[in-house]
Amino acid sequence: MPVRTAVVGFGLAGRVFHAPFIAHDDAYSLDVVVTGNEDRARQAEQAYPGVTVLPDVASLWQRASELDLVVIGTPPETHADIATAALDAGLHVVVDKPFATSSEQARALVEHARAAGRVLTVYQNRRWDGDFLTLRDLVDGGELGQVHTFESRFEWWRPEGGRGWKASADVAAGGGILFDLGTHLIDQARQLFGPVEDMWADLVTRGTDTADDDAMVVLRHAGGTRSRLIMSSFAALPAPRFHVLGSRGAFTIWGLDPQEDALRGGATPADAGIGVRDEAQWATVGVRGSERRVEPRPGDYREFYSRLAAALDGTGDVPVDPADAVEVLELIERAHRRSTWS
Repeated sequence: MPVRTAVVGFGLAGRVFHAPFIAHDDAYSLDVVVTGNEDRARQAEQAYPGVTVLPDVASLWQRASELDLVVIGTPPETHADIATAALDAGLHVVVDKPFATSSEQARALVEHARAAGRVLTVYQNRRWDGDFLTLRDLVDGGELGQVHTFESRFEWWRPEGGRGWKASADVAAGGGILFDLGTHLIDQARQLFGPVEDMWADLVTRGTDTADDDAMVVLRHAGGTRSRLIMSSFAALPAPRFHVLGSRGAFTIWGLDPQEDALRGGATPADAGIGVRDEAQWATVGVRGSERRVEPRPGDYREFYSRLAAALDGTGDVPVDPADAVEVLELIERAHRRSTWS
C-alpha cells in the first residue's frame, strides 16, 4: 500500500520540490494538497486530477486517519506548529528547510517525534545535486588531497528584492538569505568536512528586503578545512558554484544543478536527463597546466523520497537526520550573533 501523503503549501516548495516527486514515486500517493490560495488550488487540481485540495491545516487534521505522511512546504515560522500538530495526529513528517526558525524549536520537534514514535526528516535536497555528489566522490577518494579551502556559492541578480513572505519576513520569522540559501550551503559543508569549531559572518541587507540579502559565512572545521560560503541576490555576474583547493589539486564548477530550472519549466522527475549538465558546465579538476574536464554525476532529487520510503517501511535510515538540521540552525544563530554588521 502506498504512503498516503498530504503536501501542506503549494508555493515553490510544494509545487516544484515535493508534489512532483511524490506523484511520480510508486511508493507514495499524493492524496491531499493544503492551500488557501485559490489560484494554487486550481493549479494543484489541474496537475494532479483526483487530489483533494483543502483550505487550511485544521481541515487536514480532521482527515488524519486517512493519511500516513505530511510534507510541510509553508513559510518557516509555521513549520514548528504544523509539524507538532502532525506528529500529535500520528503522522510522519517531512519539513522543508529551514527546519524551524530556531534551534530550540528544532530540538523540541526531534524529541516530540521520538516520543511519538514517528519518522521526522528535513528536506535538504541539495545533498543530491550532481555537482555536490561529484565533489564528494573526489574528496572521499582523496583525489584533491587535504582540502584546505572550500568555496561554495548561491548567487543571483535580484536587486529588486524578494517576493511574498521572503521579502517581508525578518530573522525571527526565518527570513533572510542565510536562512534560505545558507541552510543548504552550511549543510553541504558539514557533510563534506565535518564538525565546525569556529565561524565568522558578514550579513548585509542591501536592498528592500526586511532581512539579510547578501551574506558570507566562514566555517573552520575540526579537520582543518575552511569553508567560505557566499549567498547573494546582488551578483550581476556569477562566480564559480564550487571552487575547492586541496594539497593535490583543485575542483571548479560553474552554474547551478539543472534540476530546479527543469522542474520550474514543466519537466517531471521521470523525464530523461533532468539532472544532467551540459558539457559547457562540466567541472575542471587538477592543477594548472594539468587540468582535466570531469562530467558531473547526474543530480537526482528522487533519492530523498526513495530513502524516505525505506525509512518508513523500516528497511533504511531517514534521508536526512533531523539532528543535522538542528546543528545547521545552531550555526545560523551563531552567524547572526557574530555578524560584523547587523
